[in-house]
Amino acid sequence: MDKRERLESYLESHELDSVWFARPNAFAWLTGGNNVVDRETDAGVAAIGYDGTTLRLIANNIEAERVAAEELPDLERDGVSVETFSWHAHSLGDAITAQLDDDEEAAADIEIPGLERVDPTALRQPLTERDRERYRTLGQETAAAVESVCRELRANDSEHEVASALRVALSARDIEAPVVLVGGAERAQQYRHYTPTDAELGDYALVSVTTQRAGLHASCTRTVAFDPPSWLEKRHEAAARVETTALAATQAAASDSGTAGDVFAAVQDAYDAVGWDGEWECHHQGGAAGFAGREWIATPEHEAPITAPMAYAWNPTIEGAKSEDTVLVTASDGAADTSVEPLTTTGNWPTTTVQAVDSDLELERPAVLDLED
Repeated sequence: MDKRERLESYLESHELDSVWFARPNAFAWLTGGNNVVDRETDAGVAAIGYDGTTLRLIANNIEAERVAAEELPDLERDGVSVETFSWHAHSLGDAITAQLDDDEEAAADIEIPGLERVDPTALRQPLTERDRERYRTLGQETAAAVESVCRELRANDSEHEVASALRVALSARDIEAPVVLVGGAERAQQYRHYTPTDAELGDYALVSVTTQRAGLHASCTRTVAFDPPSWLEKRHEAAARVETTALAATQAAASDSGTAGDVFAAVQDAYDAVGWDGEWECHHQGGAAGFAGREWIATPEHEAPITAPMAYAWNPTIEGAKSEDTVLVTASDGAADTSVEPLTTTGNWPTTTVQAVDSDLELERPAVLDLED
């Protein structure tokens, strides 16, 4: 089912005449483009609406021409109605309301008086073929940027310096980085979210990013060691085994109409199996990825359905170690044969073969890169 078919179904099931998207990730999902100028606002500078037959773009006179010309790569531009309003006359929400017929029942993903509120999360799942193609490219380029920076690290680099280098490497590939975490040896053991400071890396470092391009988000973590503690490799491989177990459970749930809660139960059991009972309580374990860093984050008994084809980013941590990549889970038409395809990979990083707990699934997972002189 393509995106317009999903929207038609949504309009019919909710007895609506039109639906509007102004938040950046929903706008990007439908158009493939970017409506952001000011990153501190919830809504972008343009909205895209659908009434069952026509796509309608609304933007003020400052932005309309540029957005229509440059930010609709996934749409037939000639088939999009463009409505312009004076920048000083209306807010975007008021401009949407002004375009509606008197008896038009509408919903929007931003708060607009008189309109219902739509949560587009379910509409964005599963991923379309075009989304999957773009995801593969984003994943590979994200990993290439991160790994290129990681190979140049030194123990006396500061976390801030590394974070800056990551942003530059990603930006050079037209990739934004809403999340950049760099934890040196001391802070990576203290905190699960190691936001960068001026501390030096020391004996080893964890580098984690969530990137974004055309609305799609990719997450990955790499571990670099200079004089690693004796326990690092063992904890890293334990975290990788929990992650692989989560992917095996995701694969099974995608075939069997399972839920996020089913995967989470497997994660809990995996922590027990690798000797870190209860470690899951120290950090969230990830979930579905796509047009948000996480479309949802799994919790015990979470009822979100496991869909395919869909991206998932599980991110287990074990006291100073972390394993994380964005992975595409796809199913055949019969939904019996389900595959697991890592997206944030280059083939140029050392790997280790990891088998899931209580499953035949084996994956090559990133190993610790030893840069010891």
